[in-house]
Amino acid sequence: MPGTYDFRCCDYLGIYGYCFWGDRSMNEAYRLSTSLKRDINEWTAKFPKGRESSAVIMVLRLLQKVEGVLEAKHLDAVAVYLKMPKIQVESVFRFYSMFYQKSVGKHVFKVCNSVSCYLKGSGQLLGHLQNKLSVDLDAVTPDGLFTVQETECLGACCQAPCMVANDSDYHFDMTPDKINDLIDALRKQEV
Repeated sequence: MPGTYDFRCCDYLGIYGYCFWGDRSMNEAYRLSTSLKRDINEWTAKFPKGRESSAVIMVLRLLQKVEGVLEAKHLDAVAVYLKMPKIQVESVFRFYSMFYQKSVGKHVFKVCNSVSCYLKGSGQLLGHLQNKLSVDLDAVTPDGLFTVQETECLGACCQAPCMVANDSDYHFDMTPDKINDLIDALRKQEV
């Protein structure tokens, strides 16, 4: 079609020539909404001219907030909008654990599995969370509220074991009782 951009990954593979997503058809193209473009423009304006692609992390966060999960078509749209190679967007997406390729619960608990946290009982806390919520790692509870994951060091070794909820609420010196209180508080918010 004239005037239609082909969003297939293979039209630019970047310096490494590798595509995570494989070939895609044009009917999977994703269009950024006007309000999302406005929010993206607010972030890109904070960077020097020609360096707008430096906002890629925040742009992915904004898009994930709207869509819930990020698929290949979303990454393609970000690459086109920020005028950067798709492989760079995909690399950022794959590097950071805060971006999701599959559905997660409304509240995501990430328990630190570093040596310090593990020695202070993070393995038991992880098991307690899974038992309390009746959910496997990386799965969503039947009510859609919770997902439990392991993560690498959260940088709070002196307050181990620690975990983060929703990529922003850090909880330190965690115990099963503190986890129970946190889950109860989040469930009350949903009522």
